[in-house]
Amino acid sequence: MIAHLKPYPTMKDSGVSWLGKVPEHWEVLPNRALFTEVKERDHPDEQMLSVTITKGVIRQQALLADSSKKDSSNQDKSAYKLVKPGDIAYNKMRAWQGAIGASDYRGIVSPAYVVQRPRENADARYLHHLLRTSAFAKEAERWSYGITSDMWSLRPEHFKMIYCSLPTKDEQAAIVRFLDYADRRIKRYILAKQKLIKLLEEQKQAIVHRAVTRGLPSTGSGQATPNVRLKPSGVEWLGDVPEHWEVPQIRSVAQVVRGGSPRPAGSSLYFNGTAAPWITVGEITKAAGMYLIETSTRLTAAGAERSRMIEAGTLLLTNSGATLGVPKISMIQGCINDGVAAFLKLSSRVNKEFLCLYWSTQTIHLKAWVDLGAQPNLNTQIIGGWPVPLPPNEEQKAIVQYIRHETALLAGTTERAEREISLLREYRTRLIADVVTGKLDVRAAAGKLPDENDESESLDDAGTLPGEDDSAEGADLDAVHEEAEA
Repeated sequence: MIAHLKPYPTMKDSGVSWLGKVPEHWEVLPNRALFTEVKERDHPDEQMLSVTITKGVIRQQALLADSSKKDSSNQDKSAYKLVKPGDIAYNKMRAWQGAIGASDYRGIVSPAYVVQRPRENADARYLHHLLRTSAFAKEAERWSYGITSDMWSLRPEHFKMIYCSLPTKDEQAAIVRFLDYADRRIKRYILAKQKLIKLLEEQKQAIVHRAVTRGLPSTGSGQATPNVRLKPSGVEWLGDVPEHWEVPQIRSVAQVVRGGSPRPAGSSLYFNGTAAPWITVGEITKAAGMYLIETSTRLTAAGAERSRMIEAGTLLLTNSGATLGVPKISMIQGCINDGVAAFLKLSSRVNKEFLCLYWSTQTIHLKAWVDLGAQPNLNTQIIGGWPVPLPPNEEQKAIVQYIRHETALLAGTTERAEREISLLREYRTRLIADVVTGKLDVRAAAGKLPDENDESESLDDAGTLPGEDDSAEGADLDAVHEEAEA
């Protein structure tokens, strides 16, 4: 169905650079003809909503679920603006990055946000897709202004001056129907690939866990090396380990230290400088493989002085938040934030790669410890007291080589699946842009679509892969921050 789409038979110049040519029968109207700004207030008991870059309008509770950010439930919300289902809401400071969308929910947003209600001639679902295209984001950037990019604002009076394309109401409905159908199909493909990635990761973890707790398997058996006697480790979740292995605490083989974060967070005095790479929980968790080789941000010299510098080759472990317990070996010298622990003065008895692989198997136990201990995060005492099964050094090296060999094929399959997911998402983005701006005619295709059970989830709700920034380090949470500051 999608492969047979064709352009409209007759096009015209829209007179608007971001739209280009549009179908001849489409209208091109300023937003003042499509929207009415609404400022309904005094609904403090309604649920809080956030306008995010990656997903549009979502419940703030969902945004905060996996972050260390605080909600604004204790604030006076009488001035917050009411959003009804079908309203378009946008973050003035982030509209040029894509923080705009139609709401499926009734709720309230920060008074610093803008709420626009589509007029009768406009379908909110069509406008949602149109306003979330990269072309519109660039147009929003053109109409935004401020002293610096982090202060650019798309004010309501300028939003009203932007021109948008508008098919007939029936055609808008056909476009939405077609995109919903395509969305479901692409989502199924992505979910299938994500399930494959999850199975591959489980298989990898099983290989790693057995090797770092039981040693090298005998050829083809998958069991512990023959004739190696086992002994109780003294740790419930480790069980038995080879008799000749030690089980020391981490503090006996390394010095555990925690990073430091300059305050206030986001201050230009400390952040976005050029002095030192800034190694955060987000940087560690989005890095693929065992090694961290680069960061996207750097500190100023003043910021570096207020953090903790680590040398290249240092083993790190995230110690807070939803991504607690992720290990990485940093291949760069840089500063670590207070959500990261570092292992310094590592004993010659320990192979760094072996210890990193061991930590990768302990995430579930670390999180359980935090829950049971009612701790907001892992402190250096907890990490330092953690037991580690430790074979002789040469055996550690052999185990590392074995794991690399056994997981190489799994890694290749995972990378292919991730590339396919990326291509599917890119295809979806391009398809939406081409359809909502009239580059592809879907009227006939929409009329032939089979009826399907309604699936309220969109592609954006499909599971998030490692590397997709939807965490406390991501731009989406700027929305929460601004709401709290408003």
